Amino acid sequence: MFSRPSLSAFALGLALAGSPANAVEGPCDIYAAGGTPCIAAHSTVRTLVDGFTDALYKITRGSDGANAYVTALPNGVANISIQEAFCQSTTCLISKIYDQSGNNNHLYQAPKGSNGPGPESGGHDFLASAIGAPVYVNGTKAYGVFISPKTGYRNDKVKNSITGDDPEGMYAIFDGTHYNNNCCFDYGNAETDNKDPGAGHMEAIYFGNGGHGGSGDGPWVGADLENGLFPGRTQSKNDDNQSLNYRFATTILKGKQNEWALRGGDATNGSLMTMYSGERPSGYNPMKKEGAIILGIGGDNSNRGQGTFYEGVMTKGYPSDETEDAVQKNIVAAQYAPAGLVAESFPKTYAKGSTISLRATTECCKNLYISHSGSTVKTAAVSSSSSDDDKKAASWAVQTGLGNSDCYSFESVDSPGSYIRHYNYKLQVDKNDGTKQFSENATFCPQTGINGDGHFSMRSWNYPARYWRHWNGDGYLAGNGGPYDFDATASFNDDASWAVSKGFA
Repeated sequence: MFSRPSLSAFALGLALAGSPANAVEGPCDIYAAGGTPCIAAHSTVRTLVDGFTDALYKITRGSDGANAYVTALPNGVANISIQEAFCQSTTCLISKIYDQSGNNNHLYQAPKGSNGPGPESGGHDFLASAIGAPVYVNGTKAYGVFISPKTGYRNDKVKNSITGDDPEGMYAIFDGTHYNNNCCFDYGNAETDNKDPGAGHMEAIYFGNGGHGGSGDGPWVGADLENGLFPGRTQSKNDDNQSLNYRFATTILKGKQNEWALRGGDATNGSLMTMYSGERPSGYNPMKKEGAIILGIGGDNSNRGQGTFYEGVMTKGYPSDETEDAVQKNIVAAQYAPAGLVAESFPKTYAKGSTISLRATTECCKNLYISHSGSTVKTAAVSSSSSDDDKKAASWAVQTGLGNSDCYSFESVDSPGSYIRHYNYKLQVDKNDGTKQFSENATFCPQTGINGDGHFSMRSWNYPARYWRHWNGDGYLAGNGGPYDFDATASFNDDASWAVSKGFA
């Protein structure tokens, strides 16, 4: 095991109070017994190795940049009381995911590559919200890693890495309802210089509905082997590759000299299906794997994919089907289950179908409400004596989330069929065009207001590190301390907290 990083006195006390030795058999114990030990094991929700007591992941706080380290409870599930106490009245990001294999192959914020350079924040990809993917494991709440486009993690200096044509295996648990067709939501082996030198330089699990895929509408498990996404022997459609649209999906990729396989199944029930097992694609034998590890991005940092990651490992050697079947049983026994995405008090007070208005809580602007003029979302002074038109422009019908039914979409009262959505990080009101992208961009998850006082903050479902914020009179989807002017930390908590009331109209 690696040594636990230095903690603040506050975080250390919480960590030690909640983390006696854990004795929970994990997937890496099963792989080791099968002769294919883990060289890397990552999870923000549970331990993957018996006896692991170090940090699962690190969080960084938006208010002051301080760090805390989330360890596990005796049942092996993350002790999120550490996180919830540390992040109270502010925001937190997952800034590091620790390797549980003993090789210190941790995942860090991904640097830019030859494709899909990082955003303005120093050329790096964004980090994931610490609360974007709530989940229950063995009845205990934890948080996965919700990857939005431009978000990614990487380690280019891996100990005991699998290179060249050496055999390896890997699995990951993903959310089968959160994906897109963009390149590339991956987990696995990639280039060490973040560039694409040609075919065969990586071997990573791909998950989404990009490429030619398989049966159904996807998402599918595939192999990103560089310069190609493979659902089977070729890049063409593979009818044996079944859609894995389970809420929690097990995905498996393994490869050895001129042979590889894809497997998958429901992470909560049943056995694994083999999607492909056979020869390497033409031009990919022998492989030229370089041995870096990526999460959420392609080997050259292609970072437009999206998905949710809960756990995954990489092994030395080509695991047997029997070993993987035993790992699947371990995963099913973990009892993955969804957790709520919104503050419990919101649906109790503002049921779907009701009409609301949202007032700013920043000291300067307590008479201003979220309104719109055409497609532009802005703040406007509205009161009971305002015109009917002004009241309607500042009123919003609460609807079932277009992109996720656990959250909400907000329909304009004066423009029925039009919704608040984000586009290039600005809020605007547009007609629903029926696309998956619009639905996701128009879905928000109300949470307890960051500044407290009984208010609500409107968090984006597909960019959960970002919230509705008023800035110079306009509405933005802002992050706390991000790269843009409207991400400024000053007054963020108040600017992103709203007093919600019955709608004016």
